[in-house]
Amino acid sequence: QVQLVESGGGLVQAGDSLRLSCAASGRTLSTYTVGWFRQAPGKEREFVTYISWIGGRTYYADSVKGRFTISRDNAKNAVYLQMNSLKPEDTAVYYCAVVEVRAFALRQHEYDYWGQGTQVTVSS
Repeated sequence: QVQLVESGGGLVQAGDSLRLSCAASGRTLSTYTVGWFRQAPGKEREFVTYISWIGGRTYYADSVKGRFTISRDNAKNAVYLQMNSLKPEDTAVYYCAVVEVRAFALRQHEYDYWGQGTQVTVSS
């Protein structure tokens, strides 16, 4: 069992930056691929990025590529999402999720554990 807690969300202006954190407990994240998803009001939850447990390989949705960076600190059992050049369309609840010993995972159903989410609001 893995418990995940996201933090770092907030209200910012377009062009600002935020850093989200996903803190894990219950198990070490070193053998988990960790993903970030987001859900905007009235929309389906969508994939944002993942970082693989193998070699720290990363993958980004086209909508955030070049602006968002995912990283992990296995010593702190945490994963981070650095979000730069934020846009109003980035407004959403952001969720982290994990899946064990899977090299990559783009779809929600591939993930086993989810956090409760943190709200990010970007004003224009």
